[in-house]
Amino acid sequence: MAHPKRRQSSTRRDKRRTHYKAIVPQIAKDATSGEMHLYHRAHWHEGRLYYRGKIVMEKEVASTEEN
Repeated sequence: MAHPKRRQSSTRRDKRRTHYKAIVPQIAKDATSGEMHLYHRAHWHEGRLYYRGKIVMEKEVASTEEN
């Protein structure tokens, strides 16, 4: 029978167990836009990209100029 030279911690063992891992994605409500989104992810709302309650980027609107 194999025996380890040093003992692994129970925390390290528990990380591998599947019942400790999150099954349902965590959802948060953005304070600025009021939109529901996944934690640690940027999300689009009304042509703007929000991350952590701040506007990161705005979608460029293609303007048609007539000559």
